[in-house]
Amino acid sequence: MNALLQSFNSQMSAVVENVRQSLVQLANGHHGTGAGTIWHPEGLILTNAHVVSGRPAARGYAAIDRTLQVTLWDGRTYPAQLLACDQKLDLAALAIKATELPTIELGNARALKAGAWVIAIGHPWGIVGAASAGAVIDVGFPLELPRYPGELIQVGLQLRPGHSGGPLVDSDGRLVGINTMIAGPQVGLAIPINVVKHFLKENLGKAA
Repeated sequence: MNALLQSFNSQMSAVVENVRQSLVQLANGHHGTGAGTIWHPEGLILTNAHVVSGRPAARGYAAIDRTLQVTLWDGRTYPAQLLACDQKLDLAALAIKATELPTIELGNARALKAGAWVIAIGHPWGIVGAASAGAVIDVGFPLELPRYPGELIQVGLQLRPGHSGGPLVDSDGRLVGINTMIAGPQVGLAIPINVVKHFLKENLGKAA
């Protein structure tokens, strides 16, 4: 049993270390910061609408600040252009002038089962690249957010301010969602990858 736990710990540590390279920090010009996830090596980044606006999504603000800066894992900083934003889905797509960026292999959120192990990575309270792990509760329409226009991944882990916009990955390090908000003391919500793909296709004409 001890050998199995050590092997699992090593695997999870390797997953986190690899995923961190595709995690970015986002500053919105209002002293607000959050996370983002590199989606395409040519500078396409996904995050939450409330991260780029600097205001909580739950309050329904629509104003978007365009003074956006992205800091990569290696410390390079770029101004970012806002390409698309959907307040209802709480998704935003950004572009920076960078190439050959590391991305995360895409997974399948619809294949997640209750109890499956996942990891959320972000910058909670300014702790860069912190990881929080937990088990999937459900993938579907959350009862606590009846007005949300899509499915969400409900996970038994602690998301905190700064996790928003960061990646949620499965135990193999595949991207299954974008962290979005807290639903309870030990319940986090993430936007499934299939919803993200639809958002990109609707707004940018491409899903990858």
